[in-house]
Amino acid sequence: MEELHLSKAFTLIEPGPVVLVTTNDGQTDNVMTISWTMVLDFSPAFAISTGAWNHSYAALHDSRECVLAIPAVDMIDTAVGIGTCSGEDTDKFGKFGLTRVKAHHVRAPLIQDCLANIECRVVDIIDRHNIIILEGIAAYFNAARAEQRMIHAVGDGTFIADGARMDRKAMMRSKLPPGL
Repeated sequence: MEELHLSKAFTLIEPGPVVLVTTNDGQTDNVMTISWTMVLDFSPAFAISTGAWNHSYAALHDSRECVLAIPAVDMIDTAVGIGTCSGEDTDKFGKFGLTRVKAHHVRAPLIQDCLANIECRVVDIIDRHNIIILEGIAAYFNAARAEQRMIHAVGDGTFIADGARMDRKAMMRSKLPPGL
């Protein structure tokens, strides 16, 4: 094996998928791209990493709610574009032609163009590590969408798309929660 510089180690386990986080500050919708996400267990509990450097953070912090919208690989240029401009001076929904859908439980909108959306409430903010813990309160999946492969950020400006799916449910049945 070749040694990898330690500063690049995060690129080996950057978790993906790329997620678009929508917020509403009481007046304006915004969306930011996040690639640092984590599922906390088999419950609808998630963590994202962001902070005050993102324009959406204030709305997320103050409203204590958001939507995690999961784009498919055909939206990669949109996801990267959203992540490279600021909602402070850009209407990202307009610029990228995103279709808002009214959420049922939060003010932030769902994004119809995405593969899936999860309405969330903020349950904890760990300032020291810029980690926001979310509880999912409703989820939606667009099974009719032709492209369903998700995007995963490597962390160095390159991305990986989902590939072949391998089913091992029968083998793992004793470790999976009921209903999966």
